[in-house]
Amino acid sequence: MSARRLIESGTSRGGSLDPEKHERQHERGGEDETFRDIEEKDGTRGDTEITQEKELTRLIQQLKRVVDEEKRKSEDYLTRLKYLQADFENYRKRVDREIREIEEFSTSRFAKRLLPILDELDLALNSAESKSPLTEGVKMVRKNLSAAFEAEGVRRIEALGKPFDPALHEAVDKVLGKRSGGEDIVVEEIRKGYLFKDKILRPSMVKVEVGMKGQARTPEEQEEEEGREGGLT
Repeated sequence: MSARRLIESGTSRGGSLDPEKHERQHERGGEDETFRDIEEKDGTRGDTEITQEKELTRLIQQLKRVVDEEKRKSEDYLTRLKYLQADFENYRKRVDREIREIEEFSTSRFAKRLLPILDELDLALNSAESKSPLTEGVKMVRKNLSAAFEAEGVRRIEALGKPFDPALHEAVDKVLGKRSGGEDIVVEEIRKGYLFKDKILRPSMVKVEVGMKGQARTPEEQEEEEGREGGLT
């Protein structure tokens, strides 16, 4: 069919065949199809982003739970470590205290065994001739032994002229004093007493001048008094 007949046929049907109009309609149809493709792609991309966002939120929450759990475990481990450290510190202090007690016991026991030697040196000096070479040698030994005692914490109990103290002094003799209402006073030291770090190695044997309110008792008087108390009970 020729182009003329097509035109006439279109005209006879009451329409007109406009090539430009036909071209515009064709282009408009293509644009509509393109818009539909874009909308479909946008919808697909939106669903994907929502899914990814939900997955990311889930992962963040899961990670937060893991971090919280690890933090709780760390705090628990730290608390246990503190308790363990405190227990070890207490154990170390207890061991140190026990070691000191053993050392002090050993030192006091050894010093107590040496006290009779110190007494014999004092007796030798009291009976020896003055300024003899032997006397000077004994004095040197006595001085060195006393210095060793002091270095280990052993010291002499002050007794002569002091008020009688039954915790430090042992009264082996007593005389009546002329002081009215006074305390018992040590007037003679028969054997020296010694302390080891405020603990008594041995008390001083003393002679006491008894005052009117005196409480000094010799060992014999103490035994008699204890016997009377025992008989009363």
